[in-house]
Amino acid sequence: MSSAPTTAVVNGSRPMTARRRWKAVTRKLRELGSIGSAVLSTGHPYMAHIVPMRRCNLACTYCNEYDDHSDPVPLEEMLRRIDDLGRLGTSVITISGGEPLLHPDLDQIIARIRKTGAIAGMITNGYLLMPDRIERLNKAGLDHMQISIDNVMPDEVSKKSLKVLDKKLQMLAEHADFHVNINSVVGGGIANPNDALTVSERALALGFSSTIGIIHDGSGQLKPLGEAERTVWDKVRNLTRRSYSRFNHFQEAIANGKTNDWRCRAGGRYVYICENGLVHYCSQQRGYPAVPLAQYQTADVKREFLTEKSCAPSCTISCVHQVSYIDHWRAPQTSSVTPGASGHGADAELVQIR
Repeated sequence: MSSAPTTAVVNGSRPMTARRRWKAVTRKLRELGSIGSAVLSTGHPYMAHIVPMRRCNLACTYCNEYDDHSDPVPLEEMLRRIDDLGRLGTSVITISGGEPLLHPDLDQIIARIRKTGAIAGMITNGYLLMPDRIERLNKAGLDHMQISIDNVMPDEVSKKSLKVLDKKLQMLAEHADFHVNINSVVGGGIANPNDALTVSERALALGFSSTIGIIHDGSGQLKPLGEAERTVWDKVRNLTRRSYSRFNHFQEAIANGKTNDWRCRAGGRYVYICENGLVHYCSQQRGYPAVPLAQYQTADVKREFLTEKSCAPSCTISCVHQVSYIDHWRAPQTSSVTPGASGHGADAELVQIR
């Protein structure tokens, strides 16, 4: 494999080398194949988020998905979990946390994801990226990376700022062969809504894709936008319209404080695997079904596919919305469960696992 471009990227977009073009084309073909497989069969997860460690090197005040002490999941156990997701036929496996770059064996985990035939993604705060680390991610076979940047200058709410991370973005533009998406946010706790527009413009200038999200409350439920936030949200969406309008139309209702009428396929098409190896609906509804991944079967996937979740109308978890969109047109849900209360055969209430 030839080396990455050596020209530093400061103000221009990332250079599109022949190698990057080839990887982009083959990645797109694999993605189209995964969607075709999902249309043909509902008996497998489309996307899984898996946590190799809960510890994070930051402490954003709005986040409930990290701690400051957990050990990494041992490599052998992570490989078994990846193989179990492969057994279920999972199309996309995304590593999240905590901060996954803290895991000492992350490259081997990514390589194992690719070995199952799945598309390999990662969500990171980007702080630990350096050129050699990016090259290792290239070699491991990473397909997608998402970095959320919350503001232009760090504050008491979030240190994930453009000022701190811009050098990391330049490194990615120069070295990364994988797709990079920069996600900005508006909503509660973000002091200056206009920061989201600045972040999005910088991402696009560097040749990355850009999305914008709405910060949810502690259970993943909607928090409507104020007037200033809505204005910025509209501007960013207009900047990114080409890729955004197809799968994120549900956020229109969220921005207006309204609910969505949709069929949440969490537990079926989308699964969240915590650091303890348990299957949950999503990061904000940890506690149900809470079945060990090793015991999760195709029958469980099919059952949850047909299970209506009462938290769905006010949900803001975009990855679950996007995955469920594949099947919005079919299979009305015939049973129900109420996250946060007993139901679906459960004796105990759903709990947030810290």
